[in-house]
Amino acid sequence: MDNLERMKQLVDTLNEWARLYYEEDAPVVADAEYDKLYDELRRLEAETGYSLKNSPTHRVGGAPQRKFEQSKHLARLYSLDKCQSFGELEEWCARIVKAVGYLPPLTCEYKFDGLTLNLLYEGGKLIKATTRGDGTTGEVVTAQVKTIKKLPTQISFKGVIEIQGEGILRLSSLNRYNQTASEPLKNARNGAAGAIRNLDPTVTAKRELSFMAYNIGYSEKQFATQAQMREFLTAEGFETEGAFSIANSISNAVDFANQTEKDRPSLDYLIDGVVYKVNDVTLREEIGFTEKFPKWAVAYKFKADEMTTTLNDVVWQVSRSAKLNPIAMLEPVDIGGVTVARATLNNYGDIQKKRVRIGDRVFIRRSNDVIPEITGVAVEAEGARAIEKPTVCPVCGAPVREIGAFLYCTGDECAPQIVSALDHFASKDAMDIDGFSEKTAEQLYNERGLKDAVGLMTLTTFDLFGLDGFGEKKITNLLNAIEKSKRTTLDRFIFALGIDGIGKKTAKDIVKRFRTLENLKSASVDELSDVDGIGGILASNVYEFFHNDDNLSLIEKLLQSGIVFEETEKKSGVFEGMKVVLTGSLPTYRRSEAAKLIEDNGGEVAGSVSKTVDIVLAGEDAGSKLEKAEKLGIKIIDEQQFKNMLGL
Repeated sequence: MDNLERMKQLVDTLNEWARLYYEEDAPVVADAEYDKLYDELRRLEAETGYSLKNSPTHRVGGAPQRKFEQSKHLARLYSLDKCQSFGELEEWCARIVKAVGYLPPLTCEYKFDGLTLNLLYEGGKLIKATTRGDGTTGEVVTAQVKTIKKLPTQISFKGVIEIQGEGILRLSSLNRYNQTASEPLKNARNGAAGAIRNLDPTVTAKRELSFMAYNIGYSEKQFATQAQMREFLTAEGFETEGAFSIANSISNAVDFANQTEKDRPSLDYLIDGVVYKVNDVTLREEIGFTEKFPKWAVAYKFKADEMTTTLNDVVWQVSRSAKLNPIAMLEPVDIGGVTVARATLNNYGDIQKKRVRIGDRVFIRRSNDVIPEITGVAVEAEGARAIEKPTVCPVCGAPVREIGAFLYCTGDECAPQIVSALDHFASKDAMDIDGFSEKTAEQLYNERGLKDAVGLMTLTTFDLFGLDGFGEKKITNLLNAIEKSKRTTLDRFIFALGIDGIGKKTAKDIVKRFRTLENLKSASVDELSDVDGIGGILASNVYEFFHNDDNLSLIEKLLQSGIVFEETEKKSGVFEGMKVVLTGSLPTYRRSEAAKLIEDNGGEVAGSVSKTVDIVLAGEDAGSKLEKAEKLGIKIIDEQQFKNMLGL
């Protein structure tokens, strides 16, 4: 295939993908897959010095939908050029230097993943809201946008001004919506776009959207810098959540991107990169524009965390809690440098909601170390077959019990449950039995009939003698490790018990609240729900665990085996007895560093603001947590006051 034929093929494919993405809100590939072909097309156009008239490299966004009224923007909305490595970022900076003679200060902010909106205000009132469309003309979605609760419909500036930003669906709102939706949303980006481009504003309202303002287009008010624009937007009541910084060097810009990528998993919304802009507005005119992009701005894109691939099969695995978990077997695909061949489908109810079938092309999302998850169907394949619900355990053949959306094995002798529970009990964050692995658990189950944690904690030389691979030294080391593990902390023990949904942090929070095992056994569901980070479901899980006779018997036998609880080291200091919430970006400390300082000085770090919180440490762009703290009258400090309290 020659270059021209390949270019025609790429243009046809990319235009169809763009039509589905921009005009139908029905993407069939992930952004990274589109970008890969788009970059190939740009390379071929550069090599040949030729481009087709309908090439997507000439176009911003997609054509406005006819079902909406159309409106021209007062100032054109450009797309952003992108870079995917710090080397490419340096090349962009070099072009800026070539244009103006030096590298001016650059603003750094989040690249939100939603739907671009342009809001027109006149006389201080919101007159019109439009989508970006093709950059010149967009769709009028004023009624839909007015359902966004925190969006100002009136501002103090009375002149004509266009406010630009991203309509987004917060991940917490996405989760709430999907819990009751007959058909769950594939992702937050689609959820936001579909809500705004829906003719019925009541549908938009149900999705609880947010609007993140980040730019000013046409304006009768003059701004000298991007920083001034942001200050104006914040002062007028727009949400401008997310870190914002001014970089005076490439290394500063790189540091911002690295920190943002670390913070990304903890955010309540999707971002797919960082946007860098020349701060000085006058310089922007000197640097100029291409047909599609401003030359004075660029988006640094993070590695892909979503791709599409084919679902080849589904197998059911039995967990330590007897739950049957559907595991998707995928056509291997690279996501952010990691080859993914398996993903979770959560439960059978999730399969039904997402309408996933074997043979379909599906969206796969992977964020950091989180298990990859199928979020929805990209393309329904002809001849795809339904995923069957098992009626018996795939391992032991015992009948399956259905509770809500979940399936459970009812067998008492199901090997995967027992082996997984033993491995978890002995793991590093639980009882920390050095030298005990899943392989050892499987060997002891198969050859010595080891079935529970009591049997593990009471192993003897006689039990281990003669096992393959167990010489005298290995036997002695394992038995010593078991004895050493019996002096543990209550939170480790609770985590080791494998209560459904209780991780190591939640176990620590439970112990902070109830202090002793006896207090925990007698705690009510309401008392458990008061623990920071525990909702009604987890509270019920804990309550039911400690009101089950078999579990109580297991705990008693474990204690009789010699397990004793040591007091965790109680730290003292200026924050002793205080509960502190961190919010926003601190100038000097990372959140993890500030949290450690609080804990090392006797304090407890909480994840949410409530009446039980004593102090809120607020940085830049603190957002809703700061607002709630102000309403509740909670003491609020900044980083300097924080340092003063610590004597730093």
